[in-house]
Amino acid sequence: MAKDIIINSTVNEARIAVLDNGSVSEIYIERTKNKGVAGNIYRGKVVKVLPGMQSAFVDIGLNKAAFLHVADVYISDMDHFSLMEDRVANEIDDEVDVDENGGIKEKVFVPIEELLQEEQEIVVQVAKEPIGQKGARITTHLTIPGRYLVLMPTYDHIGVSRRIESEEERERLKNILLSIKPDNIGLIARTVSEGSEEQELRQDMDYLMRIWSKTQNHSQQGKVPSLIYEDLDLVYRILRDMTTDDVKSIIIDNKSTFMNMKSFIREYLPDLKMDLQLYENDMPIFDYYNIEIEISRLLDRRVWLKSGGYIVIDQAEALTVIDVNTGRYVGKRNFDETVLKTNLEAAKEIALQLRLRNLGGIIIVDFIDMEKEEHKQKVLQTLENELKSDRAKASVVNISPLGLFEITRKRVQDSLTKTLSEACPYCEGRGLVKSKVTTCYDILREVRRIAPYFSKKRIFVEAHSEVVDNILNYEKESIDEIELTYSIDIEIKPNDKYHLEHFDVIPLEKM
Repeated sequence: MAKDIIINSTVNEARIAVLDNGSVSEIYIERTKNKGVAGNIYRGKVVKVLPGMQSAFVDIGLNKAAFLHVADVYISDMDHFSLMEDRVANEIDDEVDVDENGGIKEKVFVPIEELLQEEQEIVVQVAKEPIGQKGARITTHLTIPGRYLVLMPTYDHIGVSRRIESEEERERLKNILLSIKPDNIGLIARTVSEGSEEQELRQDMDYLMRIWSKTQNHSQQGKVPSLIYEDLDLVYRILRDMTTDDVKSIIIDNKSTFMNMKSFIREYLPDLKMDLQLYENDMPIFDYYNIEIEISRLLDRRVWLKSGGYIVIDQAEALTVIDVNTGRYVGKRNFDETVLKTNLEAAKEIALQLRLRNLGGIIIVDFIDMEKEEHKQKVLQTLENELKSDRAKASVVNISPLGLFEITRKRVQDSLTKTLSEACPYCEGRGLVKSKVTTCYDILREVRRIAPYFSKKRIFVEAHSEVVDNILNYEKESIDEIELTYSIDIEIKPNDKYHLEHFDVIPLEKM
């Protein structure tokens, strides 16, 4: 499938969209003032060791201390391999098949208090961005990605991306890695390395070794905490990680960045066969390719399907819930076929929305109930097939007894929705505000509360005009009853500048 990469680059922000045959399939945004830290390597200091959680907090110079779990602590003694083998595949872009070089060693649990002490200086890499109230997730297992390879300077093993399916090609790449890798250094062949010659892989490894040498030098000098290796900016990460054979062109609207990209390609990616174009039209590039409207839709909870059905996406702190509905679609044959068609269409759209919105962690999907087991399997197969094209590791792990599809997707940073929006200052993120009727009754209760203390006086009420209309149209009897009971006079004034929930009840001296 032919892909185009569209880049909108300014001084403050870079936005990148991937088009599959003209349709938006992925969107990435990076802002200068809130630049991501995933992939960066820091020289940090342990500030707290928590044996009860088998974790530690490490100061790496960010706003919050970073979180380090015992499973992410590298143990140089290979007889105490800990859980490192299980975590390698989750710390780089590609799924990997790690070659154990001599069999699987027994995994031995080593308490974190035996590995780290407070005030200890350590070198760590950010595995996950700070998300919500949580600090960054870090690891002492370092990985430096290149064009074809991932260098693992602390992990003496080799691996090949599982997305390279040919066993013959996998064996060829393993043999090349064994012949070129330095002692005590690990290498992983990325998906894009399929078909590459030894010379190309060796050049990439030499480049990564130069980076590691500089990183080592920085790690031995300067203050603590400090940044000792910074991953590439978004635009150059896209060049490094996403320019595969199915990408036919990259189009960018910033001349300065365009020239820098050309220089980057000449120096680091000389074998890249890519049509790099400078966009020079007056119309904004994201408007020209109809990307801007797609970004605005990513903030909507409801996503309509072509059939007339729709899905509703609700993102919580720990998980995302997706509900599927038939909507306006009534089908042509019978109910079971209508449900199946809606669910199949929804499965494809859900996989797309996970990529577009960068939704990660636990995702629960409530498809429309299906009576036939074969229909459930069709939906499951469709969903799994669509998730295979996701660059992030995503899989369906279970179908619950209630028919809920449970999905996990690797989460490294905040979702696009969190990047583009913030909690509503009025509802404080609830997504709801009090109804006009509820606010109306709040006002009447407040008036009743203070009325006994201000007999024969006037009480002034000011609220939003819609709330005032509700009081005057539907609660006139309540107002009359309060005035008669407490011998007061109530004056009500509308104010459109007020929020629907806000009101003032002020006692005055005279009636």
